[in-house]
Amino acid sequence: MKTHHVSALLLLSASPLALSSQAHAQTAQPEQEIIVTGSRIITNGNNSPAPVTVVSTEQLFRAQPSTIADGLNNMPIFASSRGQSTNVGNGGQNGAANVLNLRSLGALRTLILYDGHRVPPTTPDGQVNVDMIPQTLLQRVDLVTGGVSAVYGSDAMSGVVNFIPDTTFTGLKWNAQSGISQRGDDNSFQAGAAWGTKFADGRGHFEASYQFNNDPGIFDKSNRPWASSTWTVQGNGSTANPYHLVRDTRLSTYTYGGLITNGALANQSFGATNTLHPFVNGAASGTTGIQSGGEGAYYNMASLKSALRTHQLFARLDYEVSDHVKAYLQGSGTFNWNHNSHQNIQISGTLSTSNPYLPSAYQAAMAPATTFTFNKMLQGVAYQPESQSNQFFFLGGFKGDLGGWKWDVGATYSKATQKTLLPNNVNNGRLAAAMDAVTNPANGQIVCRVTLTNPSAYPGCVPINLFGAGAESQAALDYIIQPTSFTATTTMKDVSGSITGAPFRSWAGDVKLAFSAELRQLSLKIDSTAQPTDHPDCTGLTANCTATTALYRSNTQANMPLARQTVSEAAIEAEVPLLADHWLAKALNINGAARFAHYDTSGNAFTWKLGGVWHVNDEFTLRVTQSRDFRAPNLYDLFAPTQVNPGNMYDLHTNMTSASYQINASNPNLKPEKGNTITIGAVYKPHWLPGASLAVDYYNIRITDAIQSLGGGNLAVQRLCEAAGGNSPYCSLLDRPLPFSNTSAANFPTAFYNRSINIASARTNGLDVEANYNSRLFNLRLLYTYQPHIRYLIPGIQDLDAGGAGFGAPNQALASPKHRITAMMRFNVTSDFTIDVMERFRSGLSWNADPTFIYSEAPIKPAAYTNLTLTHKVRTAAGNGDVFLTVQNLFDRAPSIGSQPAWGAIPGLFTAWPNGDDPIGRYFTLGVRMKM
Repeated sequence: MKTHHVSALLLLSASPLALSSQAHAQTAQPEQEIIVTGSRIITNGNNSPAPVTVVSTEQLFRAQPSTIADGLNNMPIFASSRGQSTNVGNGGQNGAANVLNLRSLGALRTLILYDGHRVPPTTPDGQVNVDMIPQTLLQRVDLVTGGVSAVYGSDAMSGVVNFIPDTTFTGLKWNAQSGISQRGDDNSFQAGAAWGTKFADGRGHFEASYQFNNDPGIFDKSNRPWASSTWTVQGNGSTANPYHLVRDTRLSTYTYGGLITNGALANQSFGATNTLHPFVNGAASGTTGIQSGGEGAYYNMASLKSALRTHQLFARLDYEVSDHVKAYLQGSGTFNWNHNSHQNIQISGTLSTSNPYLPSAYQAAMAPATTFTFNKMLQGVAYQPESQSNQFFFLGGFKGDLGGWKWDVGATYSKATQKTLLPNNVNNGRLAAAMDAVTNPANGQIVCRVTLTNPSAYPGCVPINLFGAGAESQAALDYIIQPTSFTATTTMKDVSGSITGAPFRSWAGDVKLAFSAELRQLSLKIDSTAQPTDHPDCTGLTANCTATTALYRSNTQANMPLARQTVSEAAIEAEVPLLADHWLAKALNINGAARFAHYDTSGNAFTWKLGGVWHVNDEFTLRVTQSRDFRAPNLYDLFAPTQVNPGNMYDLHTNMTSASYQINASNPNLKPEKGNTITIGAVYKPHWLPGASLAVDYYNIRITDAIQSLGGGNLAVQRLCEAAGGNSPYCSLLDRPLPFSNTSAANFPTAFYNRSINIASARTNGLDVEANYNSRLFNLRLLYTYQPHIRYLIPGIQDLDAGGAGFGAPNQALASPKHRITAMMRFNVTSDFTIDVMERFRSGLSWNADPTFIYSEAPIKPAAYTNLTLTHKVRTAAGNGDVFLTVQNLFDRAPSIGSQPAWGAIPGLFTAWPNGDDPIGRYFTLGVRMKM
């Protein structure tokens, strides 16, 4: 792919706002050749039938000088993307990864490319963490907002994000910056350098770069008032008990000191010492097991923003072997570390009334009972998952021209390794042994009972004192806690080739053809140190251990044997001019493409694209495309091993929250999703206002055979089961110990199952508008997306519409506002001083994608955020550069309060605001960029 100065790009995107007045003047020069993302033969963006938005990295970093993902997520075409502040999880798939989501249709339906080549998955479930993209020599990002599977293959259903490096850079440049929030936390630092040179009389070119990023995140939510109040949604969504926001929510069955839950001292809680007092109830919340205020515990250790540390290395070598052949070789290595704090460790089970840590007066009060049940949340100990992701990406090949045809043959090899470590996992066998404390009759010391009855089973057992907040000794915690981890390794080998040319001319110009073929193999393997099927040795243990007890308490991932997927593809694309300099049109071109793909795991797929561009005159252009697209199930969809995750769940049938298990399973019988996309657009570039342009595009995307994960924890599934009186097939997603007719607490599900099937369809439509105006004194770029509907249709379940909803969309529960606007303005105050302002707006939100859920709350209000950047140009004998100061969230706007109903079962753990709102507050970044 040729990459030249982006200011010569297409009318579809106009000149990037980041261009200086000098660069703006260059737009009057003749356009240079550039291959438009979304096509293999269109070399002028004006002729692309598919809508393409181009943004320079300079523009992205001026608006938000953090990561490339943060910059892109300011663009309104993205919604429901995941990142460092998006409900960071307990490490199963690296919940803190920066994953892009076009149109809010799911990250797996957004294809990520690097210089036109497919980027392999970086997380086990097949998503791409774009933190792995080297950014120091990144020139621009091309965004195709329509289906282009016929050009690039699987996954390009909602569009393509193509990261384009600067492959001709010469000289030396470097950057350094530091940032801190107004509240004195999240002190980040970035630094990078790049060098490029020509050699062999200009026939060769070499460049290399390094980038370092360290963002410590924010581990303590209490630093923000909107995060420390534990807002959750309670109720059951009915007319009698509508969903409503409740502040300061807590679990009524757990305390930080420990709560006795049965017997003579039931509902007595331990305080800071091992003395009991009556449990202090809070106010009713509308959900059994959840109260507002009172003494109950909540998850008070979850991160507000996860930590991110990244090292990026990149190098590229080009050499002209002859006048008609060029060889190229490039490689990159990215070493990424994410860390976050998740939920507090909870302990529940049966204790002996003769436990020596229990004061004798309480032992006597509980007589003649010999045991009692007990719940406790450890206030200062939480699961703190770490994800260490390393990716190596190598690309090499030859390209040239022969007899008027251009050809390119290349090979790619990549390997991504993600090690997910849970350093604070709880060994249930050791916990059961430590909880069963007795007095050693030989010396009067408190020991584990198993030490006397079966010492070889649990050598070194340390008894644990659970009575009182912080009563546990560090030695006891060290004994029951064991690190677990799993490592997912993804590799991709790819060989591809293409040839393009114009074999003949029509009456209106050259007819262009492109042929391409690709052979790709992906593999995935998972090695785990803890299996869901592992069970503790119960010999000598009197309680809290059975044959079905899992060995570890949280997030165990089974081993996955090496699985492979081989893909062979062939494609053809043609551009045919029909009219040129005619009274009907200055130009009329038709573009079409077709692709055949064979997946050895899921069969064949045929995709196509047909579009046209009508240049009515020099000012006005019309364009239209229709495409057939697909997404093949990935290796994780097909072959992932069963994963068991314990946690608190809400059950509509018993209207209560309690501890249970989520069990995730793959499906080897999945088949590809199918997509149909239509785009219709117009571009206006008025002669009467030089430097201005307006593009308006309508899109309509329909997906059938959509792979949908259905889970027993999904409230829509539960409501369907209730309506059917327990006779719906979806009721099998909840494993109950008693007949369905029983609605008591004893019938709370012992497991909630998640299964993926080709059962759903998804539909969305909307409008994209882009307006640009560039002058020497003022530059404006306005991007607007209107997406009124994102419908998910699942047989037997109420249709969901995430368009304009804050929560409740399948598999994501993230906000998708109907109206999203980003305005970027630059004021060229002097030749050396500029002011950049970015304004980001989202419309108000309804509470849930399910229209049958009833809320007593007013809709979530609109929100707007402002970023301000001041830049001063530095001119020295060694080189020129910029010193800049950026203030993000200039007016320190707090996020809107809102929550997903299912999160009400776990107060304090997940965010209480819509995705996309800023939970950090005002943030300052000071930096310098130099080029020599």
